[in-house]
Amino acid sequence: MEQWQKDLMEIVETMADEVERFFLGMTDMVDAFFELTEEISEQVQTSIVTEVDQYLQEITEPFLEAYWELEDLVVDADPGFPYSVEATAEQNPACVGCQNYHGHVYGGNLLVCAMHPHGWDDGNCPDWEQG
Repeated sequence: MEQWQKDLMEIVETMADEVERFFLGMTDMVDAFFELTEEISEQVQTSIVTEVDQYLQEITEPFLEAYWELEDLVVDADPGFPYSVEATAEQNPACVGCQNYHGHVYGGNLLVCAMHPHGWDDGNCPDWEQG
């Protein structure tokens, strides 16, 4: 092999080594770039999640406190608190449309009216008045 061929082979090998080193350096740089962007995105995500959690907590906390206060009021409420019951064809049919019908429950007991506290047995109450 002549000298110029050896020199050319040496130049080609040197050039191949330099190109390989260049691409290895580029690979290292790209890897470092991806690591950096991954770290930045994790930090951004962490800070956003933290801020959103704080914001949601600031918004929902007053509502939850109000709900818990209402729940305490409902639990503390007297179970015997009066409520009304309408006269129907199934329950107290003699009282439907009667002016004397009271129809409130007190302590679990229905007060139908002053004349007949427990209601009338059949459909023709003698004290029925148009309401």
